[in-house]
Formats: sequence, structure tokens, C-alpha cells
Amino acid sequence: MGGVSRGEAGTGREAGAGSGAGAGGTSRHGTAGDRDPGLQPERTRLAWRRTTLAGTVAAVLAVRAALHGGPSPASIVACSVCCALWVAFLLVAQRRILALARTARPAPLPARQATAAVLCAVALAVCAAALVV
Repeated sequence: MGGVSRGEAGTGREAGAGSGAGAGGTSRHGTAGDRDPGLQPERTRLAWRRTTLAGTVAAVLAVRAALHGGPSPASIVACSVCCALWVAFLLVAQRRILALARTARPAPLPARQATAAVLCAVALAVCAAALVV
């Protein structure tokens, strides 16, 4: 059969193709430094934009619900807190979006920024729920 062993016939695989070795003898999984990010930074950047848009919608709906029956001092304070949280989340997200756009291999999200994003999102959700109820 022209040098092709029985187990390889019709599979299109070369000898050793399933062994985890790629070109040059390196593992196909490689290390983190060898990783090709491909479109992952772009997908992450788009996810940050979608999350920011969702936060914007939540903040706008919370403000609308709070001011629907007429402004009261409590609703104005709650609206102010929602807007401040939204702006804080927007700043964290924009910083990350710019970091992802600058380089093909962005650094991991620092724990401080991740914590800030989570706290802003949770606090915004709590404020929005409080305004709706």
C-alpha cells in the first residue's frame, strides 16, 4: 500500500500525528507564552461592550422607574447612586477595552479591576432592584 500502515490507511494522518507533538517537536498545547490568542481578545472586548450596554439599560430603566411617580428625595439619591455606579463600571470597562485593543497579547485582568467591576455590577443590580420594588 505504498508505505502506509494498516491503521493509517484512509485517515490522512501521518505517523505520530496523534502523539501531541506538533511542528518542531513542541506540544500542541504549549505553554502560556506560546499561545496564539487568535480572536479571543476581540471576543473579550465585545463582551465588555455588551456588559456595559446591559448596565446602561439597567441604569436607565432604574432611573425611569424611580422618577415615574414623581421625584422624591429618596429616589433622587438612589438615582444618583445608580448613575455613579454605572459611571464607575463604565470606566473599568473602558480601561479594559483599551487594554485589549492595544496589543495582541493583553495582560490578564488585574484583581483590583475585576473586583471593582464585580462590585459595581452587583451594587448597580441591587440599586436597580430597590428602585423597581
